[in-house]
Amino acid sequence: MKKIIIKSGREKSLLRRHPWIFSGAIKSSGDLVSGDAAKVVGEDGRFLCHALASVGSQIAARAVSFDELETVDDAFFVNRIHAATLRRQPLREGGETNAIRLIHGESDGLPGLVVDQYADVVVMQLTTAGIEPHRKLIAEALAAATGARSIYERSDADVRALEGLAPRNGLVRGAPVDAPILVNEGGMRIAVDVVNGHKTGFYIDQRDNRRLTRELATGKRVLNCFCYTGTMSIAALQGGASAVLSIDSSEAALATACNIAAQNEVDTTLAEWMEADVFQALRKLRDQGQQFDLIILDPPKLAPTIHHVEKATRAYKDINLLGFKLLRPGGLLMTYSCSGGMSAELFQKVVAGAALDAKAEAQILQRLTAGRDHPISVHFPEGDYLKGLLLQKIA
Repeated sequence: MKKIIIKSGREKSLLRRHPWIFSGAIKSSGDLVSGDAAKVVGEDGRFLCHALASVGSQIAARAVSFDELETVDDAFFVNRIHAATLRRQPLREGGETNAIRLIHGESDGLPGLVVDQYADVVVMQLTTAGIEPHRKLIAEALAAATGARSIYERSDADVRALEGLAPRNGLVRGAPVDAPILVNEGGMRIAVDVVNGHKTGFYIDQRDNRRLTRELATGKRVLNCFCYTGTMSIAALQGGASAVLSIDSSEAALATACNIAAQNEVDTTLAEWMEADVFQALRKLRDQGQQFDLIILDPPKLAPTIHHVEKATRAYKDINLLGFKLLRPGGLLMTYSCSGGMSAELFQKVVAGAALDAKAEAQILQRLTAGRDHPISVHFPEGDYLKGLLLQKIA
């Protein structure tokens, strides 16, 4: 078996079972190529973990097992995939939705692999050089574990470039995916475009927060910013909102939102869809003296890595400051960050700074995150990428 030797003193994170092994921590790694399984040991020869190599990446390897007796072979991947899908079985059988995350990277012991299922179509996304060579095996294991009619790939995330990988999309096996997939979520019907949509086609991670929006929106004037295909807006209308203004810069996304609204038998006369730069639109609404009872701020990923945090912090503060100014006293703000480079603590500080500059007094009513099908390993806090706050402006 190939071997990676960790420099003395640099093994502490692995002893805490954090899966990332940075290149600077490696003393020697022999003739590894990306995708190789390697035994990781300390300079004293002590076993630390089994890992998949990502040669040339700053994260040079990622741990997949801390069991010395485990063998990382084809059966290992098949078993991990089967176990991950089995853990989601209660949610799949619950009837609330047929759009579910099946594999959530490091938290399911498969770093660099994200898999979502939409009805009978499974979409996989590979983001690391370590998982890339196992692509065919993964597709076969997913087909066996789910019985899906199609396995589609959306390996087009920007982080692939950090691993020296080019983007790749397309059908991997099964029937062609030539039309949007109709999924159900808590009484909402949604057409998911797995070929062209964001991420793997949809924001499954916001399921619980759409339900909360539905519960909170009754009788409220709602502003939904960065609305994309408008499912938060439709949830608000289903919940009895008095009016919903939705803003996004994408004409195509807004057209899809209108179609989804029409399919869900909501009162579309209460909905207004605005194509605009959100930052500019918020300033215009502020200058007009507009006020809302419920505001949703769910921008795209502004800080994909820690190197982008400083710039992203300014943007997050700007939109939240404007949000507080547009919120009536007693109104609710649902604000999110999906940036992996921004911690929950920093995000809360940014929102607090925005409230201060807006001369608003606010309380955190609830912390918001992804659903149960997006588990977080206790050893890998970076997996908790979706951070949200439900706040109430009290003055």
